[in-house]
Amino acid sequence: MLSRTPREGAWREGRMMNGSSYEGLLAETITITGHHGDPIEAYYARPIGMVGVPGVVVLHHMPGWDEWSKEVTRKLAYHGYAALCPHLFSRFGPGRWDDLAAAARAAGGVSDAQVLGDAEGAITYLRRQPYSNGRVGMIGFCSGGRQTYLAACTLRGLDAAVDCWGGRVVMRPEELNERQPRAPIDLTANLSCPLLGIFGNEDANPDVEQVNRIEAELKKHGKTYEFYRYDGAGHGFFAVDRPSYRPEQAVDGWKRVFAFFGRYLMTGSESHV
Repeated sequence: MLSRTPREGAWREGRMMNGSSYEGLLAETITITGHHGDPIEAYYARPIGMVGVPGVVVLHHMPGWDEWSKEVTRKLAYHGYAALCPHLFSRFGPGRWDDLAAAARAAGGVSDAQVLGDAEGAITYLRRQPYSNGRVGMIGFCSGGRQTYLAACTLRGLDAAVDCWGGRVVMRPEELNERQPRAPIDLTANLSCPLLGIFGNEDANPDVEQVNRIEAELKKHGKTYEFYRYDGAGHGFFAVDRPSYRPEQAVDGWKRVFAFFGRYLMTGSESHV
């Protein structure tokens, strides 16, 4: 069911804060400063009554800033993280999240530069909170996985990154355009933090060959990474509201995510106020 290919010497079991989770949470929609100083919506969830809290930026999938993306944000908060999910399509509004996602798709998506600017704004917001421990990670799904890989190779200030089945990390020359001028794989030499990759072996984008190419590039540049590949799973297999959901593989995948973030983000995050 599962094959694991962590870089040698880079993997060990991580422990979550106090062994499991935290019950007191606050979740709300806020406004943060995004690319070019634009105000954008973001969904923010965090533990209440803690100091030394690590942050995680959540980059939502192409279907949009939907209910499942917000569930992911709350799930991270439950496990002791201040999690922030910027609405990458908010400039197409106001309106319902699904209408804005449709408008974004009709427009050909948003530019890599804009997403990186919004992600940088989210990182800055999290690090400035008085209860922050100074560490910030990022996790993205589908298009958000690709954008997370790109951010980890472009932005400074990330301590860990998780790419969940990000398509178009590997891109053909004819796929490059004004909005996406460079393939993320070509920036791998600049990867500045440990990377976790979660993939389904039945996925068509990225397919197994593309994942192999990404892993080869990470090895070539001596990067710290872990890849987990799941048989019987395709694209979006964490999403509980979709036919692609695969509970066995998703449960194991989330364990890998929290072990990874626990190792790189959680140190010193056990104080309460």
